[in-house]
Amino acid sequence: MSTTVAALAFAAGAAISLLTSFVLVGRLERVGERLGLSEALLGMVAALAADAPEVTAAITAVAHHEQQVGAGVILGSNVFNLAALLGLGALVAGRIRLHRKVVLLGGAVAVWIAALSLLVVTGALPAGAGLALALVVLAGYLAALATEGRGLERLRVPSRWAAWMRSAITEEEQELLDAIRPAKGRWPDVVMAAVALVIVVVASVTMERAASDLGSRYAIPEIVVGGLVLAAVTSLPNAVAAVYLAARGRGAATLSTALNSNTLNVVVGLLLPGTILGLGQPDSQAILITLWYALLTLAVLGLAYRHHGLGRVAGTMIVVGYAGFVVSVLAIAH
Repeated sequence: MSTTVAALAFAAGAAISLLTSFVLVGRLERVGERLGLSEALLGMVAALAADAPEVTAAITAVAHHEQQVGAGVILGSNVFNLAALLGLGALVAGRIRLHRKVVLLGGAVAVWIAALSLLVVTGALPAGAGLALALVVLAGYLAALATEGRGLERLRVPSRWAAWMRSAITEEEQELLDAIRPAKGRWPDVVMAAVALVIVVVASVTMERAASDLGSRYAIPEIVVGGLVLAAVTSLPNAVAAVYLAARGRGAATLSTALNSNTLNVVVGLLLPGTILGLGQPDSQAILITLWYALLTLAVLGLAYRHHGLGRVAGTMIVVGYAGFVVSVLAIAH
């Protein structure tokens, strides 16, 4: 395609993805209300759907033998998610209020996944082993959310731990008291959400091919195309989801959308393809991005735990951290 066509395709894909994500998130929230999902599960569902652009773009890049673009999209998206979903979300909402147990519950899974991604990218752990370890923890987390912590003792979880987890899940639900509850969804909401998801996926494929074509024409390093440009653009639906939820007072769902989006990105977009296709030799650029992702995850969780949430000061610090990430990626690319 010509430069003009590629630029128009990229812009159109980005615009369509962003606008459609409003419909997707709104309908999913209604469906979640109908199903009686917990805040964390609502965030997981929203993240699962909104992760389609970056996962699709990454798989498309790998299929065209653009390994750095694919890795950059997934790992760069995770860094962007922390800045846009939580940092920008706190700036827009003024404050994202969180109970400390909520931060610890979701944060434990997030830190585990970030650590696994770093071990796999550096070559210290095989992708298959990383995938297995990630799925074990993720399955336990989802089971606890779905049952609201009931029956944990039957799984031989110590009673003290089980009681703590039930308390953490209960505190998540308490955050709904000041939130605006959506109407309960119906079948048309499910259909509209499915159609919106398909549109977002098609738009993301269009964006990836157009961005890669433009990058090749202008000799832009693949890590910049994937880790900065595509990572940010394909994460727009997640950013919309988080800002939408934060503005409605749904702090736990905002945190869940950000952390679970990153978890699903790593599992589906990095560990699973790595297990099947292999990740190749460790790459310094991918290691840099993964290190930023792990460190910023720890920083965000530390701020949220210390201040019982994230205010505008913390949000500003997170966004500034992302700016540092951008500078470091540009520096290593050149």
